[in-house]
Amino acid sequence: MALKEQLDVFEQEIKVIEEKVPVDLQVSKEANKEPEKPVYFPNFPGGSLVINLWGSRERLADHLNIEKEEILDLLAESVDDPSEPVKKDKGAFEDIIKKDFDLRDLPIPKYYPKDGGRYITSGVVVAEQDGKRNLSYHRMMLIGEKRFTMRLCPRDLKKMYEKSLERDEDLDIAVIIGTDPTVLLSGSTSVGFETDELKVANSLSKMTKGEKIEITELDNGISVPADADYILKGRITAEKGTEGPFVDITGTYDRVRQQPVVEIDEVLRRQDAVFHALLPGGYEHFLLMGLPREAVMKRELKKLESVEVKDVRLTQGGCSWLHGVVSVKFEGNVEKIIEKAFEAHGSMKKVTVVDEDINVYDDEDVEWAIATRFQPDEDIYVYKDRKGSSLDPSAPEMTAKWGLDATKPWEGDEFERAEVN
Repeated sequence: MALKEQLDVFEQEIKVIEEKVPVDLQVSKEANKEPEKPVYFPNFPGGSLVINLWGSRERLADHLNIEKEEILDLLAESVDDPSEPVKKDKGAFEDIIKKDFDLRDLPIPKYYPKDGGRYITSGVVVAEQDGKRNLSYHRMMLIGEKRFTMRLCPRDLKKMYEKSLERDEDLDIAVIIGTDPTVLLSGSTSVGFETDELKVANSLSKMTKGEKIEITELDNGISVPADADYILKGRITAEKGTEGPFVDITGTYDRVRQQPVVEIDEVLRRQDAVFHALLPGGYEHFLLMGLPREAVMKRELKKLESVEVKDVRLTQGGCSWLHGVVSVKFEGNVEKIIEKAFEAHGSMKKVTVVDEDINVYDDEDVEWAIATRFQPDEDIYVYKDRKGSSLDPSAPEMTAKWGLDATKPWEGDEFERAEVN
């Protein structure tokens, strides 16, 4: 489904900014006013643009035709049972194909004053090498007419890139901008290198919407979703350039690095293309990055014996990355739940375990559990010198972590919440 069609579905929820706004900072100002509300700029410099579109679990669940509480289990099932998408001869993004272009003419915003430049933040990068396909998010700083610097973390794409360097080759890629949220979620899911994220997206689409993902092959041999609004076809080169500063998920500036330069060879787009922008440190960023990690945590916690996991959430206050809440039905030592949660999500530095009657989506409810079912001298577990998140400005490498046991110490009326039916 084209982004324009998705906007039509949620028309009543979307704020429209008709006037032409500057390419620098204005998008962030509008997006920050109501973090869950989509904002559409039909006259943004270079083309129409939308931000905050998937900044709400409810909107995401509506698109998938499910309840928000079902998303984690279905995403986990998709990871465990990926399936082959449908191949299509031509993609919708082939309405306009440009080999002579200037990337600076695209609707690429600058988000914050100290950012190193204008950034693509929502681009899902596809690479294929030796029969393996990988999808992943990578921020891309615009540095010229046909060039970006791309942040490469030590994950699968970086391994593919290093192998291409050993072969003295560029790594062919395609950058997807504007596609179905099943692909967006799958691209952020941590899976083994053997697992194809496009197949995960296909399974999720079949389970939730009853339809398969359609893909088409570019002339560089890379397959991409046929419904994409934009495809940037290019190569990650051996050249390095400056990337950053950049505001990441914590809302703080990440440091400047030397990162690979990407050369774009071709821009393909729909006639009515809408550019999907992702506000760094905004709710949409939280959801697309954090929700797939919640699914991993829930799947791993379910492997514990005598534990019934009701729900898992990475909280907005913890940047949907550093702080988590787990609700369980369990009798025994909660410490093993805490340790398993940290094992499943290594970037998290605080996890709170609550009973199944606590709503993990309600911060006040979680705080109530801490207030009434928790004692600091008995129910805190502290772990020193653990690997943390590079995005945590307080401890970008090694960190201390803590778990809170906010479950009922014992069964009794004193822990029952009074209700009037």
